This record gives sequence, C-alpha cells and structure tokens, in this order.
Amino acid sequence: MNAQPVIDPLAIAALDTERHVAAAGWDQPARLFALVRTADLLEREPHLRDQMGPSDLAEGALTAIEQEGLPTTSSLETLLGRLAWPDEVDGCAFAIERMVVPPEAERELPSRSEDAVDHLASHPDRKDVRLVVAVLRGGASICLLRQRDHDSDDAVATGKDIAPGLVEALKATFVD
Repeated sequence: MNAQPVIDPLAIAALDTERHVAAAGWDQPARLFALVRTADLLEREPHLRDQMGPSDLAEGALTAIEQEGLPTTSSLETLLGRLAWPDEVDGCAFAIERMVVPPEAERELPSRSEDAVDHLASHPDRKDVRLVVAVLRGGASICLLRQRDHDSDDAVATGKDIAPGLVEALKATFVD
C-alpha cells in the first residue's frame, strides 16, 4: 500500500516543525512557534523567498517562526494563559517533552511533587515522548508524538486527539 502524500498545510507545518525540533535532540525545554501564511509573510519579507523550496510556496502553505525567549515556568497552564497573538499570526505550534507511565504507576505516586517526579523518572515502564501540537486560529488542529525509544521520522504518531487539553489551551491563546 502506498502512503498518501501529506497535502494539508497545517499537517505539513507541524511535521516540519517536529523534525526541526527533533534535529536538536532530546532534553529540550518547551518551544513555541507562530504559524503564519507563507504568502502573507513573503508580502512583508520578500527577501525570504530565496530560502524557500517548492513546498514552502504551495497554496495555503504555513511558515513556522520560533518564538525565542520563552519564559521557563513549572506551570504549563500559567505559560499558555499569558499567550496572545497578533492578527498576523494564523496559528501556533508548541513542542514539549513529557514522561509517560502506565496508569497504575500514577496511582502509586507519592504526595510530594518532588518525590512524585523522582518516582516517575525512575519507573521501569517510563516512556519519554515529545508532543508537537499545532492549531490554527480557525480551530483546526493536529498532534504529533515521538517516543525517545522509537526516535525516527517515520515513527511519529499523528492524530487529532493525542493531547486534547493542550489543543484546547493553545486554541484559547487566539480567543479575544
């Protein structure tokens, strides 16, 4: 069976962003990207056209622009709750690494948060994953998940509901 080419601009932007983040390896802080329509970007910055390939110039293409200087915080909710985007931004993508354990391991967590983190980090069934969630101002979204122990571009899971809470939090950054 032949794989169908990806033609959805949001999916292409998310995949490109995930590969960009993956190229820097593991153990990274959260990273945030603004997604802008490439055609609009080139109207404002025509000199960027020389850096783009044919897929970058396709109808409806999106360009990811990393937002440097993201504040470090222990609370993802606080970080995302402070975000707002200007009208020129059509969407955003957020990359974050997490530890995943089986549900029974979560039931055994110590009550102190420091002890709980240590418990999760040393759990034998722990999996390290990187999530990339991309949303558009109009509501479209996509989630990508890469596992550290299956770290390959062709082993990235894609779906709409991998991280529903993060999807909703990112969509809320576009609400006036």
